[in-house]
Amino acid sequence: MKKYKNRSFIKIGVMATLALIIISSCSKDFLDRPAQGQYSEGDYPFSAGSGAFDPAIFEAYDALRLYGVHSAGFQAAVSIRSDDADKGSTDADGPSTRQFDDLTLTSTNGLTNGMWLDHYTMINRANLVLDRIKKDQSPLTPQAVKLSGQAEAKFIRAYAYFMMVRYFGGVPLIDSISTDQVSTSNKPRSTPAQVYTLIESDLQFAAANLPASWENKFIGRLTSGAANGLLAKVYITQKKWAQAKAAANQVIQSGQYDLSTPYNTIFGESGENSKESVFEVQASATPSETRRYGVQSSANQGVRGTGIWNLGNGFNVPSALLNATYEAGDPRKARTFLFAGGTSIYNEPVPANLPNPIYNHKAHTSPSYRARYLDNFGYWMNVRILRYADVVLMYAEASNEVGGTVNTQEALAKLELVRFRARGGNTAILPIVTTTDQEELRQAIRRERRVELGMEYDRFFDLVRWETVGPVLRAAGKPFVNGRDELLPIPQAQIDLSKGVLTQNPGF
Repeated sequence: MKKYKNRSFIKIGVMATLALIIISSCSKDFLDRPAQGQYSEGDYPFSAGSGAFDPAIFEAYDALRLYGVHSAGFQAAVSIRSDDADKGSTDADGPSTRQFDDLTLTSTNGLTNGMWLDHYTMINRANLVLDRIKKDQSPLTPQAVKLSGQAEAKFIRAYAYFMMVRYFGGVPLIDSISTDQVSTSNKPRSTPAQVYTLIESDLQFAAANLPASWENKFIGRLTSGAANGLLAKVYITQKKWAQAKAAANQVIQSGQYDLSTPYNTIFGESGENSKESVFEVQASATPSETRRYGVQSSANQGVRGTGIWNLGNGFNVPSALLNATYEAGDPRKARTFLFAGGTSIYNEPVPANLPNPIYNHKAHTSPSYRARYLDNFGYWMNVRILRYADVVLMYAEASNEVGGTVNTQEALAKLELVRFRARGGNTAILPIVTTTDQEELRQAIRRERRVELGMEYDRFFDLVRWETVGPVLRAAGKPFVNGRDELLPIPQAQIDLSKGVLTQNPGF
């Protein structure tokens, strides 16, 4: 499967670059562009399975790989801020990341400003796709191609805003291309409710108009399952339990996904785009282009050693508190924790003398791929954003919250699906959960989310939506302040650019 991804996403990168060249040659102003899509039968250039909008669509996908979207700031905000991870690396390294760990964030933190900018880059690229499709008047462009392109763009825009509203609260809503740069840079913050309304609308459209799957040459493109899965997470974040259950059920009933991929396999190169994968950011490499089409995610978390063990920056390391959460004998712990002095999933002896005693095993790259690309830093590794196990656990949680005998039994059944896979045939571990008490089952599902999805970018947001974030993080030794630390500060640089139109979050 990796070979398809490499070929298609190298092509995507080239096409996206060409698209930018064409755009920049049309006008000095990126937002000032002519009408699109005027083709005749003699010059219509797109073969079956692709369309007139693919270069712009692929450029929107490319934004998912930006540093401010899925690298250091992302890991710091969703993982290091929580009780599941520590900053890692060395004491002197990463003062901006240290602020996330210690909850001492300021409005001048460089990572948060990069996150703001790169998410709006993603939103702008999605809006550009929608603008092009809206302006297309060619009778040769199939309506299905237009709808699918709009759906991909709306998913990407919705995902960007979903991350932004959870990071910053209400943010400016920019849902169209405008030539008036002053009005867009000085746009005030919308309310979180307004942001969620757009997110839900975009994902509902995406779910209705994306295909269930793509042919192999387009592996990794968004599907209706991805849209419904993300929609379930959007609903569950807002405690819309019935809607969350229904959206998760759409994914389950689609038949496109299952839990057949062994837990040990999911996170390595061979597990990319498996039956477990609902939405993952695609990365790629060749021996001559090891980083250009990649993501600096594994590199940021890789073992910080020397020689062949110089694999990355060593940030975002699993915490002792996460370690203590696993039930006795749970095999998932070994795939999450890479211990100094231990052995990797690839049977490599790990040096004992490393800056940190533990690293994120899920971010560890295969030595065969390092040899193939003559590079240690793993830019080719996909980033798993939404797995099928997550969807199943959201269904279980929503069912339990809706309540009633039938829903309780459904919640137990879905919880057991995840534990059955984790058990790996060993009936002596991970006993079947049988409680029908709503609170006991609630805690069992929450504990299962923590260990199944350990180091996978959900813990902080889960704590916030469960309204337990303050007590949990203070118990972990973090000076969490309720009403302040649920959100990140609005970057001061953006407030200054807006001439004060943007307002700061409380406490910063």
